[in-house]
Amino acid sequence: MTTPQGHEGIILVADDNEGNRELLSALLSAEGYQVVGAVDGQQALDRVDSDSIDLALLDVVMPRRTGFEACLAMKSKPETRLIPVVLLTSLNGDDDRIRGIMCGADDFLTKPVNKHELLARVHSLLRLKQFTDELDNAEAVLFSLALSIEAKDPYTEGHCDRLSKYSVALGEKLGLSEDLRVALRRGGLVHDIGKLAVPEHILLKPGPLTPEERKIMEQHTIAGERICAPLRSFRHVLPIIRHHHEKQDGSGYPDGLKGEQIPLTARILQVTDIYDALSTDRPYRKALPVQKAFAIMREEVKRGWWDGSLIDQLELLVAESALQLADAGAKNER
Repeated sequence: MTTPQGHEGIILVADDNEGNRELLSALLSAEGYQVVGAVDGQQALDRVDSDSIDLALLDVVMPRRTGFEACLAMKSKPETRLIPVVLLTSLNGDDDRIRGIMCGADDFLTKPVNKHELLARVHSLLRLKQFTDELDNAEAVLFSLALSIEAKDPYTEGHCDRLSKYSVALGEKLGLSEDLRVALRRGGLVHDIGKLAVPEHILLKPGPLTPEERKIMEQHTIAGERICAPLRSFRHVLPIIRHHHEKQDGSGYPDGLKGEQIPLTARILQVTDIYDALSTDRPYRKALPVQKAFAIMREEVKRGWWDGSLIDQLELLVAESALQLADAGAKNER
């Protein structure tokens, strides 16, 4: 809803004191914001889950769930953790502010609230939320473009999604940080986005590529990096995109990196990519059994192509997943 003042956004006001809720709602509504109310911390979380909330003002002392608890719950969920949270409190102790910071609060306001300070902070945080939303939209466009490449070949249906899941699972098994696991998830989806720059007669050619065509195809890693480079949130994804065709012996592309010069995340994507290619149907052959797929991968390790230690971990992961599926199937039959 656009207003004469130009302000827009849906703001949640959570306070068990009706007078406080009405005062804050009146101040914000007068500026053109849409206000949603909640009488306690649990209702605030229900509102966040059911409505498109852009910013939450949470009183600290509330029944059912405190403002601290509601804030922590919001910041713990991927769906709501980017919603700015302002804690409203009459508590002035440093311990309370530190607790709020630990819960993920974006700002604090002390009661009684100063009107001008409230509106200034709300306006600032909503601008940041708008930038975040625009970033999410840009990422969504990239993912859609990446999936459009996959859709051109019926034999690669679901490949990016499987690759993303395999890579993240392997990253978790190796104890990688959350940032790198997120990069692996994104990298699995967009690693081949640079193929948008490859002519279709080369991209979809059924037979072997000529040396000239192969040279063009190998530029897709550089093109993909260039496409995604403007997104700062993709800084950990760029090495995956650029280097997922390097080889341990330096015979890969585009930079001829060797061994541990190749980023670990790119090496993880490599082995999951190869495994998925071998274990799914292709135009020229049926899917290979798991043991056969790993046997081929180990032969290629001997040729100096892949990181054998990662293949060991991936094989363990695949075996564990198969065992879990078998156990689940046995329980369902009982």
